Amino acid sequence: MKKTAWILIVCLAILVSLVPLNYLHPDTTSGFLELKEDAVLKNTVWCTNFYLHITSGSIALLVGWVQFSKNMRKNHLLWHRAIGKLYVVCALICGFTGIFVGFYAYGGIIAQAGFVSVGVIYFYTTLMAFIYIKNKNIAGHQTMMIYSYAACLAAVTLRLYGPLLTVGLGDYTTAYRIVAWLSWVPNLLIARRIADY
Repeated sequence: MKKTAWILIVCLAILVSLVPLNYLHPDTTSGFLELKEDAVLKNTVWCTNFYLHITSGSIALLVGWVQFSKNMRKNHLLWHRAIGKLYVVCALICGFTGIFVGFYAYGGIIAQAGFVSVGVIYFYTTLMAFIYIKNKNIAGHQTMMIYSYAACLAAVTLRLYGPLLTVGLGDYTTAYRIVAWLSWVPNLLIARRIADY
């Protein structure tokens, strides 16, 4: 059961990591950009943060799951460290830019607070994971990495719960406000259970 769940998570992470490809030729009449005001879409600072966010998040999502392989850590330590550095850089960029982009989220203060919160948690847990491993605190590093990738996987759960809530509630705005929190809070609760196991 655990192996099946993990394979599903990996497959979904890989699929969602490809989503930013849709924004190579941005169409502001569809997707998340459809919800943005013209003033925001023409804001260079917002656009820079948005594209940094989705690109760095995509890379972190794509490589992060590899780091949980015991075989990788045991038999390919140099690769583990190299991929780990890539993940940390991308996750920190994604978390930081996610905080900025979160303040402009559709759905008002409830949705904004949800997305800003996960950005802060993602940035903090990743930074702590890096600090812990630098100080040779492997247990602390592993715990923080579990939390970090759980926050990273909010990109996956957002895309799973969002459409279901929209159909179930019949109201996109309400669904978006809920998914701003639902996309990551359960992930962190599961991460806590895994970290305590």
